[in-house]
Amino acid sequence: MKRTIFLMATAGIAVAGGAVLAQQAIAPVPDTETAAPSTTPAGEWRAFGRTAYGDRFSPLSQITPDNVDKLKLAWTYRTGDVRKPGEGKSAYAFEATPIMAAGSVAFCTPHGVVIAIDPETGKERWRFDPNANTKGVDHYACRGVSYYEAPANTPECAKRILSPTLDGRLIALDATNGHLCRSFGVNGMVNLLDGLGHVGPGYAYTTSPPVIIGRNAVLGGWVYDNQYNDEPSGVVRAYDAVTGKFAWAWDAGRPGDHGPPPPGKTFTRDTPNAWTVFSADPQLGLVYVPTGNAPPDFYGPNRTAAQDEYNSSIVALDAKTGDVRWHFQTTHHDVWDFDIGSQPVLVDVPGQYGVVSKALLAPTKRGEIFMLDRTNGRPLAAVEERPVPQNGAPGERLSPTQPFSVGLPSMAPSRLTEKNMWGATPLDQLWCRIQYHRYRYDGQFTPPTVQGSITYPGSFGVIDWGSVSVDPVRSLMIVNSSWMPYIDQLIPRKKADQRDILPHGSGKESSKVNTGLAASGGTPYASYVRPFLSFLGFPCHGPPWGHLTAVDLKTHKIAWRKRFGTTGGVAPLGIALPTGIFSLGGSMVTQSGLTFIGAAVDGKFRAFNTATGKMLWSTDLPAGGQAGPMTYISPKSGRQFVVIAAGGHSALKTKAGDYVVAYALPR
Repeated sequence: MKRTIFLMATAGIAVAGGAVLAQQAIAPVPDTETAAPSTTPAGEWRAFGRTAYGDRFSPLSQITPDNVDKLKLAWTYRTGDVRKPGEGKSAYAFEATPIMAAGSVAFCTPHGVVIAIDPETGKERWRFDPNANTKGVDHYACRGVSYYEAPANTPECAKRILSPTLDGRLIALDATNGHLCRSFGVNGMVNLLDGLGHVGPGYAYTTSPPVIIGRNAVLGGWVYDNQYNDEPSGVVRAYDAVTGKFAWAWDAGRPGDHGPPPPGKTFTRDTPNAWTVFSADPQLGLVYVPTGNAPPDFYGPNRTAAQDEYNSSIVALDAKTGDVRWHFQTTHHDVWDFDIGSQPVLVDVPGQYGVVSKALLAPTKRGEIFMLDRTNGRPLAAVEERPVPQNGAPGERLSPTQPFSVGLPSMAPSRLTEKNMWGATPLDQLWCRIQYHRYRYDGQFTPPTVQGSITYPGSFGVIDWGSVSVDPVRSLMIVNSSWMPYIDQLIPRKKADQRDILPHGSGKESSKVNTGLAASGGTPYASYVRPFLSFLGFPCHGPPWGHLTAVDLKTHKIAWRKRFGTTGGVAPLGIALPTGIFSLGGSMVTQSGLTFIGAAVDGKFRAFNTATGKMLWSTDLPAGGQAGPMTYISPKSGRQFVVIAAGGHSALKTKAGDYVVAYALPR
């Protein structure tokens, strides 16, 4: 995953109090809107966001606000996939959102093992281990698998699952038995490293499932950024979902050439990659790609025009050809690692004079949510360019302005002040106050410096790959958000060399995902990026640290906002104070009016009334629930189940595990 998250130290947060944000409540929105048309059967969940629209909305209504408090654990499945010897220093997370299709619940584990289980009992039906070569892999994650139903005349695998691997392959499996679809690619596999040129161990692979549109499976990939200025390409490619044949490529450095690179050439190196989940609109024939920025992240004077044009953007590609139809940039010349981690969400929203607009919601790490017309990329909610701090590192060329979504409520925090400094004790609070004055801070978009700069929000993100959920019945967007400032510091090359801050795989492993140190070879600076914490490991800024918010997509105003999560499970003695807490993961909404979400570091799985924000149900998960929940109807009993992966996330220091758990109403 293209980000610099590491050592959040929330496992030891000692919370003794602090100001709390007043909760807002507004009358519920009338049930006037209807769900977008979908070919997904009502009782199934066929993609990461249920459909290619990515709205995480289920039309099921068996579980309601009136009976959700009766939910009980229905079954638990253990994957057996845990850290292996030698992986202790790598980032590790069970981020998968299972799908339910072809009569089974299917998902991938952090090592890329694909498993199918019985929807009613949770018993394993089959598993496929790709036996990926994980040499050099420093971030173990797989966010999910994709489902595709082949044309009637396909000789094998009429129903198939496509899944990426940690060594750069895309595999196709028969959804009914887990066997490789041998006619796909070469013996059931496509080599995603083709055309990338030199790829060091662990430098390029895919962690998110491809989006399916027509016969094409479209995907990007994760690139181990911040290591040097000649890394593998961030190319986006499409493959025939039946044969595995190459269909087209979008290479930001070759905008008019959608074929494979000619002999002896590669896709353009060092281009912005696209590591998260894509969305697609089959009616418009468009794929929506959220991009990151070109490596290295925090120093960019030498970036090309193509690298700057498409960084941290939503790029709409023609699903048949790969041509760029439009793009919208959320951060200009990004030197803060504000790559878009959230899947774009497609929803039809009511506009003026009864006109319904085809909208795209683009949540960002910055906390800005841009509402665009998905047919042409023009804002449907006002966007304003505002001046931002200048005078970055020597040679840096910062954008004088950045875009702000003023037509929708921002989830970004207010400006930090010395008064905001916080600590578990008077001593570390004083230390945080001193550090606040030590570093440069000119508000949002303070550029990285040798002195060290406070960036707030930081690269952990206000909103990341969990994205947002949309209830089209009530026209409500549900947003879970976290507030964490970071310190972005540039280290002159001479000092970096003296400290052996070398690129990943060079023999000296000081430059790794979970340390914050990055070599940025080929530039005058290495970087050291970390959360703004006290010497005791506690946040230097006071609570609230997390929120759950509902935004009315008709009025573009906040319908309600709650502090999300407590300090229970992370504070000494398990003291559960309602401060709001850091989270990473998605939510889902149902037609009956429920919002389900794990995500928070306190280890809870919760259900809220979507219309009012009232928490209606909560249970303890066996491990951290840093994943997206889903729901379906069991073909055997007709019961509605709610499922979430619970395996923890090393960056948040939540409890590790290998669980998939399901809840249902008692028989």
